[in-house]
Formats: sequence, C-alpha cells, structure tokens
Amino acid sequence: MSNAGGLGIITGLTQRTPEHLAKEIARCREMTDKPFGVNLTFLPSVTPPDYPGYVKAIIDGGVKIVETAGNNPAKWMPALKEAGIKVIHKCTSVRHSLKAESIGCDAISVDGFECGGHPGEDDIPNFILLPRAAEELKIPFVASGGMADGRSLVAALALGAEGMNMGTRFMATVEAPIHENVKQALVAASELDTRLVMRSLRNTERVLNNAGVEKLIAKEKELGDKLKFEDIIGEVAGVYPKIMVEGEMDAGAWSCGMVAGLIHDVPTCKVLIERIVAEAEGIVHKRLEAMFPRQRAMA
Repeated sequence: MSNAGGLGIITGLTQRTPEHLAKEIARCREMTDKPFGVNLTFLPSVTPPDYPGYVKAIIDGGVKIVETAGNNPAKWMPALKEAGIKVIHKCTSVRHSLKAESIGCDAISVDGFECGGHPGEDDIPNFILLPRAAEELKIPFVASGGMADGRSLVAALALGAEGMNMGTRFMATVEAPIHENVKQALVAASELDTRLVMRSLRNTERVLNNAGVEKLIAKEKELGDKLKFEDIIGEVAGVYPKIMVEGEMDAGAWSCGMVAGLIHDVPTCKVLIERIVAEAEGIVHKRLEAMFPRQRAMA
C-alpha cells in the first residue's frame, strides 16, 4: 500500500509476539522505502498481550507513525512521543476524539457507524460525525468507515477530514494476504449484508452475515439480557484463521463494513489508489466546478 502512494499499516496484534512484529517491521523495510506505520489496539483482557514488548519493537524498529485503537493510549504516549512517533488514535465519537487530542495525540481517525469492526455505541454515521469533529478538533483527522472510492475522498474532504482511511476496501485487493473466498465474499456482498452483533454486551461489532453469524444472532435473541460472552465464544473467538487463511466463510463473525456494497472488483493497491485519485479529481474539476461557474470565472 505504501508503494502505491498510501500509508500502509501493519496490524501489530496479528503478529503473535513482539519478536514476530519486529521481524515484520524489518520485512516491510526491505519491501519499501516509503513511510508506513503500525496499528496497536489496546484491549481489556484477563491475559493481555505483551504491550510493553510490542511498543519496544515499534520504537526499536524505527517506526514513526503509530495508529492506536481501543482503550485510552495515555500510558504509552510518553515512550512513543520520546521516540519521535506520531500517534493517530482511532475514535468513534467526538468526546473520545477530544480526549485523545488532550493527551497529545497528533491526529484522529474518526470512525463512523458504517465501519466494519467496532463502531462504538453511539451509532453516529459519518455525515454527522465528521463535520462535528471538524467543529471541535484542533488537530487533523481522517475519515474512517464507508470509504471506498473517489466519491468517498471528496466527501471526506468536504466534511472537514484531511484524507480517508480504508480497511474493508483494501481487503479486496490482490496484495491482501487473505483467502480468495474472503475477497469474493466482499465483491458479492451488498450494503445490506452486514449485521451488528454483541450489542447487549456493549461490545458492538459490525460483521458480514453468514451461517455462523446467524447462529450467534439466534443465541442473542434467545438469551436476551442473560447473554454472556462465553455463550457465543464459538462464533467469535479464534475464527479468523479459519476464515482468513482457510477460507471457511461460515466459521463465524468477521469484521466487515457496509462499504462492501461499493466493492465490485479485486484490483491491485496501485490501481485502486490511482483510480480513487483520478475519480476525485474528476469530481472536483468537472462536476463541482461546473456547478459553480461564477466562482471559477472570478478565480
């Protein structure tokens, strides 16, 4: 992705240990001389990952951009800032964005309700969330959730963002290291094919519907307020290798945004990014300029 002109991000916790992350950072350096970053998601857990080790691997690897998500990253900010690292924190609300700004984050990834994964509990879509963030924040932010093409980019810029972040869309690319069945499922899906699960646990996740998800939803309906995480562990825990590596599409819940409805092909990252830029330029210079001829003439 970095070679194609975007900012590629390594997802830190997909590497089983800090040592594996260090190797992945080194491998990425061999593949590109362009900037790239690492995502580190801080999650509550009985047996949490070796976060100090992951942070050390990032610093020792010379990474200068870190995207944080999940819990408040304040504990890790001194070490990251001392190493000259720019921190982008992912937030699903304006209040969380302001908190991230107050603890010294350099930018925010503002995640609207359309997004895949965890959209928070406020259910605010990007047409409201982005301009609200623009009204309140003093630091820059990028738009996340529902981003797919040149139209998304122009809209994000118009609503106050400095750019856009794409997750689900980049899964359907040639280079994405996931099973072809996943990519084809994204191409086949519409905007109606995601489901929200774990709402009663206040751990809402947007996922692509499949047989495993239907089983999960049936349990949620049956148990209601009595639902506990242990009741659905078979549909949400440890299913990613079965889906992403083995291509078992009904194994359980996997994060997917509503943007699946805008995914119609599996291009290379380079083709996708160049197409987005070309579409955005076309919208600005043809469609929008044609709508405001007076302003164009005065310029």
